[in-house]
Amino acid sequence: MLNFISHISLSSLLQQILVGLSRTTILFIVASGLSLVLGVLRIPNLAHGSFYMIGAFLTYSVSVVVGGKAGFWVALAVAPVGVALISLILERGLFCHLYDREHLMLLLFTFSFTLVFGDIVKIIWGSDFRSISTPAVFQGSLAIFGLPLPRYNVFLLIIGPLVALGLWVLTQKTKIGKIARAAAVDREMVGAVGINVSLVFSAVFVIGCFLAGLGGALVAPTQNITQGMDHSIIMEAFLIVIVGGLGNIWGALLGALIFGLTDAIGILLWPQFAIVFPYAVVVTILMIRPKGLLKSTW
Repeated sequence: MLNFISHISLSSLLQQILVGLSRTTILFIVASGLSLVLGVLRIPNLAHGSFYMIGAFLTYSVSVVVGGKAGFWVALAVAPVGVALISLILERGLFCHLYDREHLMLLLFTFSFTLVFGDIVKIIWGSDFRSISTPAVFQGSLAIFGLPLPRYNVFLLIIGPLVALGLWVLTQKTKIGKIARAAAVDREMVGAVGINVSLVFSAVFVIGCFLAGLGGALVAPTQNITQGMDHSIIMEAFLIVIVGGLGNIWGALLGALIFGLTDAIGILLWPQFAIVFPYAVVVTILMIRPKGLLKSTW
C-alpha cells in the first residue's frame, strides 16, 4: 500500500477530493433531513432511507414520462414533492399517534416501513435496476483548478451549500423554525401557549422527508436506481448526524464532508478496502468526542 501511495500524483488526489465533495452534497441533504426529524421529533426514522429510494424511483418514472430535455428538471421538482406528500399521509395517519412511545418501539415501527416500502418498490418498478441519463446541459466536463470534473458534479457542489443556507434560514430565522426548536426542548410548554405542536411536528417530518426525496432525485443520474439503495444511505446518514451533532445543520454538513472525503480518498489509496476508511474515521471521532464534533442545537 505504501508503495502505491508513493505513485499517487497531486492532481489525481485533488480530482478525487472534488469527486468526494460532490458526493458529500447527497450525503448532507439526506442526513440533514434525518437530523431535523431526530432533533425535533426524537424519532429514529429508519424509513428515511426508503424515502430517498422512492425519490430516486419517482425521478426515473417522471423523467421517462415527460421525456426530452425537460424530463429531469420536471422530475427534480416533482419527485421530492411526491415523497413529501407520501410522508404527510404517513405522519398524519400513523406517526402522529406514536410520538410519546419509547424509542425502541419507534425504531421497530420505522424499520417495518423499510420492509413495506421495499415490497412496494418491487411491485411497482420490479427488481431490475433503473437508470437515467445526465441532463444534456451537464454533459461533458469543466476544468476546476485545472482538473476535469463532470458538469453534473459541479452542479452538486453548488446545490449543497445552497441547501445548507436554506436550512439555516429555515431553522434560525423563520417562525416555524423557532417554534420547532422550542418544541424540541419542551413540547409541553409550547403546547401550553396555544401552539399546535402536532402540526409543527408534521411540518418538520415532511421537510425532513422532502430532503430525503431531493437527495434521491439528485443521485439518480449518477448511479443505478435499485432496490436496497436505502440500506447503505440510512447507515451513512445516521453516522453523519451522530458525528456532526444532533440537530446541528452545520454539524451534518461537517459530518458529510468527513464521510464523503474519506470515502473518496480511500478509493484512491486502497480500493479493495475503501469502505473501511470512512467508518474507521467515524469510530475514531466518536471515541474522542462521543457527543459529536459540534454542539447539539436542540
